[in-house]
Order: sequence, then C-alpha cells, then structure tokens
Amino acid sequence: MTNVAAKIIEILQEHARAKKKTMSLDTKMADLEIDSLDLAVVVFDIEDAFGIEIPYDDDEDLENLATVGRIFEKVQALLAESRKAA
Repeated sequence: MTNVAAKIIEILQEHARAKKKTMSLDTKMADLEIDSLDLAVVVFDIEDAFGIEIPYDDDEDLENLATVGRIFEKVQALLAESRKAA
C-alpha cells in the first residue's frame, strides 16, 4: 500500500462512525457509515494533507467516491495533475 493510500485510510478511520479493524481500497463508504456531511469533512482533511483541491458536489461525489479505492484514484489523479502543472 502506498503512503497516499495509507494516509487516506488514516483520515477515513478518524471519521468513520463504524469502526473497522481493517480497511482496504475495496471498503465502501456506506460500510464505514460515512454520509455526505462526513464525506465533506473527509474531503477537506484530504485536501489539507496533500495540498490539493478536490472538486466536491455532495450528491454527485457521494456516489463517485463510494469506496476507499475511488477516493484514492481521485487523489492520485489530482496529485499527478499538480505535478505536471509545477
């Protein structure tokens, strides 16, 4: 697991209402009981951790960011974009 994935999982574990002993890229936000309001806070924390800005629409992104893996993919893409722009 990459450092990026590990940090995302750490942030999710802080905000999950349903505490999981193990979390993988396949873990669903619904299984963590993270709702749209919780996801907004998670997005802010991830943005702060990685120095990126994640476009966020709570209705659309709750569906698009439905798993840990989907969040990881989004963050990886944004990090790659920011590296190219630098």
